[in-house]
Amino acid sequence: MPSQAHSEPRISALHGGRAPAGTAVEEIGTQMVAPCEAVVGCGPTQEHLVTRRALCQSPRAGRHGAGSEEEASGVLPVRHSCRLSAGHTPGTDFNIDSLPLPRKARHDWALFHEESPKNNYKLFHKPIITLFNYTATFSRHSHLPLTTQYLEGVEVLKSRRYLVPLQSKNHLRTRLAPLVYVQSDCDPPSDRDSYVRELMAYIEVDSYGECLRNRDLPEQLADPASMDADGFYRILAQYKFILAFENAVCDDYITEKFWRPLKLGVVPVYHGSPSIADWLPSNRSAILVSAFSHPRELAGYIRQLDRDDGRYAAYIEWKLRGEISNRRLLAALAERRWGVQDLSQDNHIDAFECMVCTKVWDNIRLQEKGLPPKRWQADVTHLSCPEPTRFSFSPLAPRRSSLREMWIPSFQQSKKEAQALRRLVDRNQNFSAQEFWALVFKD
Repeated sequence: MPSQAHSEPRISALHGGRAPAGTAVEEIGTQMVAPCEAVVGCGPTQEHLVTRRALCQSPRAGRHGAGSEEEASGVLPVRHSCRLSAGHTPGTDFNIDSLPLPRKARHDWALFHEESPKNNYKLFHKPIITLFNYTATFSRHSHLPLTTQYLEGVEVLKSRRYLVPLQSKNHLRTRLAPLVYVQSDCDPPSDRDSYVRELMAYIEVDSYGECLRNRDLPEQLADPASMDADGFYRILAQYKFILAFENAVCDDYITEKFWRPLKLGVVPVYHGSPSIADWLPSNRSAILVSAFSHPRELAGYIRQLDRDDGRYAAYIEWKLRGEISNRRLLAALAERRWGVQDLSQDNHIDAFECMVCTKVWDNIRLQEKGLPPKRWQADVTHLSCPEPTRFSFSPLAPRRSSLREMWIPSFQQSKKEAQALRRLVDRNQNFSAQEFWALVFKD
């Protein structure tokens, strides 16, 4: 057990993502160390902050009611060494009036944010991201990178389970467009609907989602919850190209929209992370929208590939051979300490909690030896996105939608919110929402 002098580490973990349904709570053994203080909120929609107690356990704390000789001797795997003592709660954001203040020198703050920046822009500015000690974000630079959070592993990329032969796809072209688009989150910060609307003027696009819809899915697949259904996959797999457009443009923000076409044996036409080339399975496995100055040029290139089987096949050769040449991608998948849809591994939330607990206890041991603790600190590379932009060639959005006009002012205001929140946190006293908003709109 740690000495009494260092028995109260405190961690504030601000989570902004989805927690698996029915997350189990695991309290291991009988020799628990002192509790940590955690602030956690996970989920896709509401703003919520909950302060709760958590049990952190040293990976080498001794007996844990172990079921094996290794565990009985204290060699307990790190992934089994710590768990929060309550389930996750809904919320992608943290409530500004519930921040754990005053913050003392020994209080570490940890941020888990796997979501799009549009869910909480103020986290993406230097005054806020640098408040945190530990991070798990989509950025490769965070302490626990979640860049591949939507990719199960190498084998699903190599799998030919859904691959439709090119000859069959050519036959299907008599009733299907070359391109398919499926989105129901319309007019997000990436302005993807404006691009696709313009693209449709130059080439056929089958659009099944709520955004720009011109085709309907079968009734049993109309529910957005069916996006990972076998039947939905088989419909998409019939197409040659999938428009894979993210809802925001940030380095390393890569979602299932990119990985899904690759898994299905369809060529993604990608708009999103500027660093996407670092994550392609091979140098020729996707078409990047950024390489074309206008949708007209992209449409012309797609038509060329659609008519030329040899040129099209070059984009799926890696799939047919089962060869992934990108060493960065292979290394990231091999080295990550969590799994995706894999019950034999911790999920990314559990892995982050255990990583934080482990680092806290490592510093406690250093202090017990009279050594200075290691300082962990987030910087702007851990969570950063540029201001949203609009495509100039398609200025007229449908009158019914005001979202397209909202994102740039929202981002600009989030800068003021970040600065105001940092000033209040640096004051290191509790504050109210009224104080916060008064400071935001002071000038």
